[in-house]
Amino acid sequence: MRATEILGVEAVRFIEPSFADLTDNHFTTMLASFPGDQARLLIDEQEDPLAVAFHNDGEWDVGTFLCRKPSAAAIERFEEVNGEIYQEERTIWAAAVREYYSLQIAHEIRPSAEDLNPARKAILEEVISGTWGRSTGGTCLDFCCGSGVGSQVLRTLGYAPLSCDNDASLISLGISTKRLMPEETMCIDATIASEYLDPVQKGIGIMMGDINPFMQDLWQQLVSELFALTDETLITVGKQAEADLIRSWGEAMERTVEVQENPQDPTYDRWVCIAQRE
Repeated sequence: MRATEILGVEAVRFIEPSFADLTDNHFTTMLASFPGDQARLLIDEQEDPLAVAFHNDGEWDVGTFLCRKPSAAAIERFEEVNGEIYQEERTIWAAAVREYYSLQIAHEIRPSAEDLNPARKAILEEVISGTWGRSTGGTCLDFCCGSGVGSQVLRTLGYAPLSCDNDASLISLGISTKRLMPEETMCIDATIASEYLDPVQKGIGIMMGDINPFMQDLWQQLVSELFALTDETLITVGKQAEADLIRSWGEAMERTVEVQENPQDPTYDRWVCIAQRE
């Protein structure tokens, strides 16, 4: 469902330039002084504020509280305009916000060159289904999703992917090829993903590497964030040394990590790390 449908308007313009900006309290401060002749407050099923929109000069400007708290001043500004209150489930609004920014990327960012080996989909499908089986719609985080082959496989197996990456050109490619769905996808810095995401049961990190000495600290941050957000985690890498590092990082976070070799893929997903929260 689009944000416009939820708010009952023809067009909206989010005041935050990107999904990554949703944590910035500067935009909440802005809302307290927004001009407007109409206003709409969106609340969730617990009656907590999700967003506020102000109409001015034929435009609806929206600020959303998915990843930050509203301020009393912003709500008071809504009340001054004598606005209307709308209600929607938080998960539905979150999907609409992801869709808005993902479509913005698809329209504005040139897709990167195709990066998918066609054989990987079947290989990953066997790895994931062999580890967890099929699902009936359970959410699974696709961490550092790239152009989305992991998300595509998850969807095929019945999971509901929640995909994130910081490379807008790869996300644009994933959307153009329909491996990524706009309502499921976020362009964020995954080292701070917990500022945007709630923990989920399962998560994957497909081809997390090259973990060389110069990038090791960054990859440890990424893997640690993925472990923190998931109870069950599946990570693939190309080298055994990388798998050993992931095992050590997981064990330091009280995860049980099993490493398996996957001879079907000699390059991308040769080593499979399966972790569980102890």
